[in-house]
Amino acid sequence: MLKNIFSKLNKGLGIDLGSTKTMIYQEGRGILVSESSVVAVNNRTDQILAVGDEARRMLGKTPPHIVASKPLEHGIIADFEVAEKMIKYFMSRVQAGRFSFSLRPRVVVGIPLDVTEVEKKAVEDVVVSAGSRTVFLVENIMAAAVGARIPTQDPTGSMVVNLGGGLTEVAVISLDGIVNSKVSKVAGLTFDRDIIRFAQEEFNLVLGDIVAEEIKKKIGAATELKEPMQMEMRGRDVFSGLPREVVVTDAQIHSAIARSLHQILDTIKSTLETTPPELVADIYQKGIILTGGTSLLKEIDQFLFQNIQIPIHIADDPQTCTVRGLGLILENEMLLKDIEVLSTK
Repeated sequence: MLKNIFSKLNKGLGIDLGSTKTMIYQEGRGILVSESSVVAVNNRTDQILAVGDEARRMLGKTPPHIVASKPLEHGIIADFEVAEKMIKYFMSRVQAGRFSFSLRPRVVVGIPLDVTEVEKKAVEDVVVSAGSRTVFLVENIMAAAVGARIPTQDPTGSMVVNLGGGLTEVAVISLDGIVNSKVSKVAGLTFDRDIIRFAQEEFNLVLGDIVAEEIKKKIGAATELKEPMQMEMRGRDVFSGLPREVVVTDAQIHSAIARSLHQILDTIKSTLETTPPELVADIYQKGIILTGGTSLLKEIDQFLFQNIQIPIHIADDPQTCTVRGLGLILENEMLLKDIEVLSTK
């Protein structure tokens, strides 16, 4: 009886560690954290000044002794110490004010495809150090498929394209397993860098990361839009060093990111080319599911359909598919046993 009481109080967590966003799902409560994967640290005092969206607003605006850094790169932990502090902060916020504050929760955490054993252990160690009792690893794309309500257990092929900030993952799933997959480091953050490069080459204008991302979200598109859009682009003039503003159109931004879009397309094509024909037939009939925040880029479904002639479906609320899937897996012991990645310990 005591064990049951503790299990009810000690709600498990599903953690999606993304290059751009970290999201946390708690059993019975849903998504409680959706914040930028950024930490601001004062190097003089080794004190954390801000975490998440508040720290993101400091990017590019800090004095030398304050560093706003991203501890994850391409979905992999690049800075163990900072990542631990970030996760610990988010976990404590989730559990603040509840009876479970003194209990160490079990955690299901997403990892990218093709991670090494060392990288798996780094994820386990950092989550345990941040305060978890038990850690289960699940591939992000499997969690995204579950979150998109794809019947992963069926003996039919389903193709999922998880378009994240640091990675694009493509997988063909059948019988709760990944039959074929490809990973590309061309993703949402690549588009931001494309826009920064375009501004410098075309207008001799230096942009910040946040400005580039805002332009991508507002007028970025995978095809030229039927109703043209434009917006002001503000940055620093390369030659004068002074602030300057120019107006850019969706067609210009599309041209800037076109090469990266085709690299993502090539990743999808190469996955299809090496997939068993029986599963390709299923995919042709059912279509391809897009998940991840970058699938919100305007017209990306049309761009892909025009080039591969397979129906493209964007999942409902694609940005939260992975963390919602982790939550569903957390609450289903049988499913967790079927799809968890074996521990490195």
